Amino acid sequence: MSIAFLAVRKTPGICDRLATQREDGNSCDFDWREVEILMFLSAIVMMKNRRAITVEQHVGNIILFSKVANVILFFRLDIRMGLLYLTLCIVFLMTCKPPLYMGPEYIKYFSDKTIDDELARDSRVTWIVEFFANWSPECQSFASIYADLSLKYNCAGLKFGKVDIGRYGEVSKKYKVSASPLSKQLPSLVLFQGGTEVMRRPQVDKKGRAVSWSFTEENIIREFNLNELYQKSKKLSKSRGDKVNQSQFPPVPEEEEPEQQGAEAQGEEFESKKDK
Repeated sequence: MSIAFLAVRKTPGICDRLATQREDGNSCDFDWREVEILMFLSAIVMMKNRRAITVEQHVGNIILFSKVANVILFFRLDIRMGLLYLTLCIVFLMTCKPPLYMGPEYIKYFSDKTIDDELARDSRVTWIVEFFANWSPECQSFASIYADLSLKYNCAGLKFGKVDIGRYGEVSKKYKVSASPLSKQLPSLVLFQGGTEVMRRPQVDKKGRAVSWSFTEENIIREFNLNELYQKSKKLSKSRGDKVNQSQFPPVPEEEEPEQQGAEAQGEEFESKKDK
């Protein structure tokens, strides 16, 4: 679908019947206005891909804006072809939803009824929570990166969570994360310690607009200081493990030295002979 206009314009037998504004009358080649639209498309894709963090997101941006350019080009060529192509795009969007990440992860999914209790359950536990929406392409691209971080850094004192604010609107209002596509706040990562927010990315200015920030693994590790947090959290894990071991197993009595046991046995034998 992304190359539909190119195929129609360049296919012999079809392009011969199309209208054109070229001076030479060649309807099987782009006219100056079509070239201008395609150049503008290239500039938009380059600007949009500056924030892309995965190869899939780069390719997705190219495909998305190519479809937008196709709609414009088809409507300019023939309104009937434009309506047909637009209908196909809508049907494709409704029926072929992008796949969700289903790989390994150490992430707890919250609802509007569980997030507050879980964050405040243990003040020693640090939580990193992602506020996301399934319809957001940026959240879909970030899912695998966030899962990898949870596999590397999850422990008893540092945990990872997610909450779908597209589904739980009350959570979106309480934690001031806008679910609007125009806000650019999806995804949002928030660090909680003792149930209290310590920091978040992207930051939000006084006007409620998100400050541009790239959700790469390197940026997250650096900004949230994950290496140091993980080292501190491992100490909590060890202390918890020691307490569990001490409570589950009774103390083992110390064994006597073999020499001492032999001496005691000889003493008992001597006493028995003396009595006889």
